[in-house]
Amino acid sequence: MTNPCWIDIGVNLTDSSFDKDREDVIQQALEQGVERLIITGTTLEESLQAIELCQKYPEHLYCTAGVHPHYVKDHTGNQLQEFNALLKEDCVVAAGEMGLDFNRNFSTPEQQVSAFEKQLEIACTHQQPLFLHERDAHKKQLEMLYSHRDHIPNAVAHCFTGSKEELYNYLDLDMHIGITGWICDERRGLELQKLIKDIPADRLMLETDAPYLIPRDLKPKPKSRRNLPIYLPHIARKVAELRCTELEQLQHDIYQTTCKFFGLN
Repeated sequence: MTNPCWIDIGVNLTDSSFDKDREDVIQQALEQGVERLIITGTTLEESLQAIELCQKYPEHLYCTAGVHPHYVKDHTGNQLQEFNALLKEDCVVAAGEMGLDFNRNFSTPEQQVSAFEKQLEIACTHQQPLFLHERDAHKKQLEMLYSHRDHIPNAVAHCFTGSKEELYNYLDLDMHIGITGWICDERRGLELQKLIKDIPADRLMLETDAPYLIPRDLKPKPKSRRNLPIYLPHIARKVAELRCTELEQLQHDIYQTTCKFFGLN
């Protein structure tokens, strides 16, 4: 691929909402110029499913492998060690989705911290970038990342929706920032809209987090509330507008940044 395309760095393609039309969703994305999709691995089972799906579309699909903090209660230490093998797969371009979520605590904070520490160690051993989730746990997550700072090759704050202080904390850690359709929300996305100019061009990446977080300002409004990779260019247009940047320049910058971060050819 010589010309820049759109790359969606976070798509939950193994989600059951795609069971009936997964192939169509992929094809529609390709037709809209979203030519590379990175599937998010949130459990051991879903990471394996993501790898299997990537092997069907080796030129367009990649994935992460990890355990989301919601689900770490269902994974023993031995199961977490199985990610050593998964991170060696060619299509796996990052470790995660991992991190801490003290908002809903589907897994206890203690379970989350223990599993995050194990996954950090595994990722650092394999020198894989980190695909990070965090909600209401910024202080603890930052502390744990700092303890591994010298060994982390790269990290992205997936679906960033935090404050200015949190953004600068991540940037000070040399992290990248993943922006979703949250920025299109006229209610909840106002602070993010103000912060988007503060993100350096070489740290910014885009994602839909499909099927979640459908942009609220889509017109006409889709009949379904399911988010899709085809909406990534819509998110990009909003980001370009807020950054006072030409869309073509934004696409070029994000393509270069994303390929470098994930080691894509």
